[in-house]
Amino acid sequence: MQVLITGPTSGLGAGFARRYAADGHDLILVARDAVRLNTLAAELGDRHGVSVEIICADLADQAGRDAVCERLRDGVHVLVNNAGFGTSGEFWTADYVQLQSQLDVNVTAVMALTHAALPAMLATGAGTVINVASVAGLMPGRGSTYSASKAWVIAFSEGLANGLGGTGVGVHALCPGFVHTEFHERAGIDMAGTPTWFWLEVDDVVADTLTAVAADKVVIVPGLQYKLLTTGSRLLPRTLLRGLTKRVGKGRDRT
Repeated sequence: MQVLITGPTSGLGAGFARRYAADGHDLILVARDAVRLNTLAAELGDRHGVSVEIICADLADQAGRDAVCERLRDGVHVLVNNAGFGTSGEFWTADYVQLQSQLDVNVTAVMALTHAALPAMLATGAGTVINVASVAGLMPGRGSTYSASKAWVIAFSEGLANGLGGTGVGVHALCPGFVHTEFHERAGIDMAGTPTWFWLEVDDVVADTLTAVAADKVVIVPGLQYKLLTTGSRLLPRTLLRGLTKRVGKGRDRT
């Protein structure tokens, strides 16, 4: 089985790569950093005896997306759309080019890669697409463009899952909360003071995700605390929910 993973050099992407390799699956890893890609490929190939192909591509660029789409049209069994990023600062003062790049990676790449992968999956009557979204897409948060991009991923995945019923191909939206990764540090987001019970571990999120995929769950929220949070949020008036999330996110300006 071949698994293509975007953004595998750290965080959840690395967790998925290590788990699928440990399970004996061949990998296709996509990221911008060729050095880290080659290091990870050598590590997983040596440790697990699997084939690891790398594609060095920037998914914010059309050429990078096209290169990955071309490979996907040849057929893979699993696509993990994990690449994505957030930014700090306020929307109205942020660099617009960076905001557009954020949407190109978080939204456009997810749409393009999924569109490229599905025909081959449908032809064989089997396949899985895991789109990494966020709890931020399920409830109003401090972010604007990031939260909106993840809400798009969730709606996109749910719509596809409805349309693909009975085909043998599944599409899933993974919605983690705070996970111990490089994400917030890279984005320049201050997470000081975040309660320890809010944090999840990469390996736990990956394990929960694969269990939920096997159970054919479309929207996957790992961690009991986030299951309770997202369930409770649906019961609250939207105005009250916005106020609560604003208080929790105070001091963590982000786009």
